[in-house]
Amino acid sequence: MKKRIITICSFIIIFMLACSVIFNEKEKKDLVKVKVAEVAHSIFYAPQYVALHNGYFKDVGLDVELILTPGADKVTAAVLSGDVDIGFSGSETTIYIYNQGEKDYLKTFAGLTQKDGSFIVARNKIDNFTLNDLKGKYIIGGRIGGMPEMTLEYILTKNNINPTKDLTIDTSIAFAAMQGAFIGGTGDFVSLFEPNATLVEKEGYGYIVASLGELGGNIPYTAYNARISYLEKNPEIIQKFTQAIQKGLDFVHQNDSKKIAKIIEKEFPDTKLEDLITVIDRYKKIDTWPKTTKFTEESFNHLQDIMINAKQLTNKVNYKDLVYIK
Repeated sequence: MKKRIITICSFIIIFMLACSVIFNEKEKKDLVKVKVAEVAHSIFYAPQYVALHNGYFKDVGLDVELILTPGADKVTAAVLSGDVDIGFSGSETTIYIYNQGEKDYLKTFAGLTQKDGSFIVARNKIDNFTLNDLKGKYIIGGRIGGMPEMTLEYILTKNNINPTKDLTIDTSIAFAAMQGAFIGGTGDFVSLFEPNATLVEKEGYGYIVASLGELGGNIPYTAYNARISYLEKNPEIIQKFTQAIQKGLDFVHQNDSKKIAKIIEKEFPDTKLEDLITVIDRYKKIDTWPKTTKFTEESFNHLQDIMINAKQLTNKVNYKDLVYIK
């Protein structure tokens, strides 16, 4: 009798597991696949990971695959080639492509961050740091034409510091290699995103002294874009995707850093929960995440002011030409 009960129970368990697999496969087939190239993998993008792990994309019928594609130029190439459906990078890339005369150019349709997400890390401890402490020094700034480097130049210029004469800004080091170069001994300062900045500080290689986001003002810093042909053919997908991202933004504004950290910690297995909380607190403090995915014409123009200051843009592009409004 005992063996019979065990056999029946085993059969029921196997049957339930089989049903679960079949149901999950059917559910997956019912979802629309959307490939997204993300420019970096950072706690800076917490609302996106919240949307992913809280099931907000699945709730609207989307199966979103995030593909790490380091560098805004590489994200743009992936979108233009059709390797991915959506690009996630700085809005400056849409301006570059538009000005190159691309027919099927890119439009931004939703914003995720409204501040620069990088922090200035000093090799030596500096009490009461000011930007004047950068004079005569060497800083790893990022790629020419990339938002971290352009924001740095803009901030320096607005504080009467000449980016080309008063200090050395190294633009030769790839974004992904900046942390390693600094740890290896290059530069007096480096501009790093999180969690890299906090990890460098915790490991004793430097000290976080300033936030470029706090100093640089509001801009559509990191946003989602797609080719105009994709936007025209898939307005419902774009609408659903934006709804999911909006729910992610709502969540980070309505919950404390610890709760957010617990949701996204699987995205950062090498970062301790306490460090995640510290970083999220830091981003919350400078108002990194907007209340809505929509961004203003004023902030878009401020982005272009930064580009013009860096001599990467001559004339401003019309907001309506590059922002998808539905």
